[in-house]
Amino acid sequence: MSMADQKANQSFSLGMLIYDTRYRAMTIQVVALILFMLGAAWLVNNAAQNLAALGKPLSFGFLAQPAGYDINQRLIEYTSQSTNGRAALVGLLNTLLVAFLGCLLATLLGVIIGVLRLSKNWLVSRLMTVYIEIFRNVPVLLWIVFSMAIFIESFPAPREFRGANATASMVLNDTVAFTNRGVYIPKVVFDNGSIVVILVFLASLVGIWAFGRWSRKRQEETGQILPNFWIKLGIFFVPAIIAQLVMGSPISLTYPELKGFNFAGGLHLRNSLISLWLALSLYTAAFIAEAVRAGIMAISKGQTEAAAALGLRSNRIMQLVVLPQAMRVIIPPLISQYLNLTKNSSLAIAVGYMDITGTLGGITLNQTGREMESVLLLMLIYLAISLSISTVMNIYNNSVALKER
Repeated sequence: MSMADQKANQSFSLGMLIYDTRYRAMTIQVVALILFMLGAAWLVNNAAQNLAALGKPLSFGFLAQPAGYDINQRLIEYTSQSTNGRAALVGLLNTLLVAFLGCLLATLLGVIIGVLRLSKNWLVSRLMTVYIEIFRNVPVLLWIVFSMAIFIESFPAPREFRGANATASMVLNDTVAFTNRGVYIPKVVFDNGSIVVILVFLASLVGIWAFGRWSRKRQEETGQILPNFWIKLGIFFVPAIIAQLVMGSPISLTYPELKGFNFAGGLHLRNSLISLWLALSLYTAAFIAEAVRAGIMAISKGQTEAAAALGLRSNRIMQLVVLPQAMRVIIPPLISQYLNLTKNSSLAIAVGYMDITGTLGGITLNQTGREMESVLLLMLIYLAISLSISTVMNIYNNSVALKER
């Protein structure tokens, strides 16, 4: 009888949890987990006792109290009489806005710069190298402050747009104004019936995705390549435009106008938002570009040569052969850069942009004196955001991972 059969026939005993290799690893993990939970419980209990001794028992009731301060950039309605919870929500939405816009722009710039970094043109590749080295070797906080200074010092004041002797003027047919107080752009207004247009637009996005899948399948079966870009562009615009006309144009625009000493109407994008967005995007794009370059260089040159031998143009080779394979190398570090950008947005207070750190972790914390509660909520919020980004990107990473038969 083999040793494995003898172990299988033995009756279970407590000593086997330590001496039997089948149970030892699990025993160590369970003990470590219990010790960790006991340590965490002791820390929480000790903190609660100390707070109670100071007359500040752990409580989140401060979230229902009036905030008493204004927030200049907001996506939802908010006044100084709103609750601290509402202020935290406004700050959270501001954080998500910067993170979303930053990830989009950083990805676009990073891919372009990473590809150009490998260009055979000496001047282009050297310029991209200079960009990468400059941005990634200077702290992001300095870039944020520097970009804010450029907006304040370089753009004209609103009063310079007034009168016959105006030294500044609006652009894009007098619909956009760049000032030292921010950028004023047209604002979308939704009237009755706009929900139909929105639903048609969302259906168009689904149609673009479905067409893309069908087009790829057709190409794999027949080898014929359709003009996907123009067809997708038509699906993107035409149904929504038709719905807009049929419903009587329920979606309209209001334009900024100079009234008094400032612009009124339209949508005001403050310098703090734009400078933070651009600084985080340009900084993170330098790291993404290096990840893209590494991913492309990881693909064998034989792949490119084989595609060229089949008659594919260089841009098609990059789009259809190189990048799809390089994504398996690019995605893991790309996830880290998205997380870094989101967490770096907490530096927004340096330029007066009220994100979740500036509201809940700044003014609310100082006014209410609830340091422990505010910091715990901040940690949980950033943890939830980071885990959400990681989950979504890991799902995509698994979809592009090499599948073995």
